[in-house]
Amino acid sequence: MGAASTAKNSVQVFGRKKTAVAVAHITGNGKGLMKINGTPLDLLEPEGLRVKVLEPMLILGQERFADIDIRLRVKGGGYTAQIYAIRQAIAKGLIAYYQKFVDEATKKELKDTLLAYDRTLLVADPRRCEPKKFGGRGARARFQKSYR
Repeated sequence: MGAASTAKNSVQVFGRKKTAVAVAHITGNGKGLMKINGTPLDLLEPEGLRVKVLEPMLILGQERFADIDIRLRVKGGGYTAQIYAIRQAIAKGLIAYYQKFVDEATKKELKDTLLAYDRTLLVADPRRCEPKKFGGRGARARFQKSYR
């Protein structure tokens, strides 16, 4: 594999949830590999949330992912936030790949299918943690007031 093999069709996109950020590198002419931080998808823990990562594949069909390789780097946040960031990066990456290297009509069809299923697959959730204020233990909770 020389320098000529690096000039493949590829896109780089990111997905976010809370403070977790997942960056996906999607490369064409692949074998259908999917690795998260260098480990295969089959070894992803916790196992119950693995289905969430597979959702874009289950919705759009395995044949769309057969000839592309997906490599993800994820950092920040907790387990669940990372899983949601990963699934968003996969969905956004596939849309970007189809827009750049396939055709606009197929991309629109995929995008409409994903948006009909779950909007968070393509659109980031803007909610953030509210900062703590004085006079209480949290953002909204106050210390108990005593009159006597």
